[in-house]
Amino acid sequence: MSNIAIIRIKGPVRQSSEVEYTMNMLHLKKKHNCVILGSSPSLMGMIKKVEHLVAWGEINAETAKLLEKRKKGNIFALQPPKGGFARKGIKLPFKLKGSYGNYGEKINDLIKRML
Repeated sequence: MSNIAIIRIKGPVRQSSEVEYTMNMLHLKKKHNCVILGSSPSLMGMIKKVEHLVAWGEINAETAKLLEKRKKGNIFALQPPKGGFARKGIKLPFKLKGSYGNYGEKINDLIKRML
């Protein structure tokens, strides 16, 4: 079972109460917070519901070790990424050169830029 890192990249403005409830269940209440959870079908369903607000992907052990310095409970407080988000900003998915959605292994690069 792999670990999934989820980073909130958009704030709570103009979100439905159902989406905000899901974000609270994921413990992502603030922008640029990160949480690492084990992969499961229920987690993937929650991610699918809030995919337009988060960046997520499989994290490796090296990046998880770097994150331990930023730990506050089970949440990791990060900064905005050095060099900014992707070229087209936070309004498009990662596969269209945007910032939200599934990063896969490239989530490790994003996290390192946010430390």
